[in-house]
Amino acid sequence: MRSAIGLASGTLANILAISSALRSHEAVIAPASGHIVVRETGAIEATGHKIITVPPVEGKLTPDSIHAALDANAHFPHMAKPRLVYISNATEVGTLYTKAELEAISTLCRERGLLLLLDGARLGAALSANKNDLTLNDIAELTDIFWVGGTKVGALLGEAIVIPNPNLREDFAFHIKQRGALLAKGRVLGLQFRELFGDGLYFDLARHANTMAERLSDGIAKAGFEFVAKTETNQLFPILPNDLIAQLKEQFDFYIWEPYDADTSVTRLVTSWATAKERVDAFLEAVSKSDRNAV
Repeated sequence: MRSAIGLASGTLANILAISSALRSHEAVIAPASGHIVVRETGAIEATGHKIITVPPVEGKLTPDSIHAALDANAHFPHMAKPRLVYISNATEVGTLYTKAELEAISTLCRERGLLLLLDGARLGAALSANKNDLTLNDIAELTDIFWVGGTKVGALLGEAIVIPNPNLREDFAFHIKQRGALLAKGRVLGLQFRELFGDGLYFDLARHANTMAERLSDGIAKAGFEFVAKTETNQLFPILPNDLIAQLKEQFDFYIWEPYDADTSVTRLVTSWATAKERVDAFLEAVSKSDRNAV
């Protein structure tokens, strides 16, 4: 992997990647479900950059949605100028970009003079997924800037920004310092990534999380419950009855993603590098017992 820059958090990585790449009048195109839109407390807007949101397709952007955003934001100089496209892999709902999908977005960005940023907070889960056909080298060739998440695969803290586009590298260290992200003990970040990537541990830990998610997903499906998104990585979004959710919350830590109807809700379940098979089986047993009692 190319040389990387360690940062303490994913929000910092997105703030630095976007604010360093854009001029004050330039904007970001992102899926409406994107992390920078719904989970970062307006951090990007606080840097002065507009986020242009488009409806996602299974959590993802498509060339058509990017074209639509460009067409709807072209009344210059009266509108912010779209300049950077933000995607994440895996997405906010756990789905994957295929190589063909990323190639299509990358080609469009280069044709239209757009920068492409890939949020890699969950990149370990994405690259270790059974359906994945991307490599780190593919991502480096197809994006202008991306980052590799360490926290979600067991690092104490840390995300690593990689900048394939040489035009974005100049003075990046100044942006890090200006945003308060330059750590006096920054070597702690680097040492963790050296160990994670030294013998494949990064992918082994992420693969374990995916395996536990697959086991959990299969069990929930066998119990008769449906999902609002395909389970492709370590995030699951089953639709469960509200009374069952209340029972499960007495034993397990998870949260409601959004209400589904009057009696059910979409829940978000996440497995990790540390999730024990016994804990997954205990959850499925609780689901099964509840279902039998209901019958």
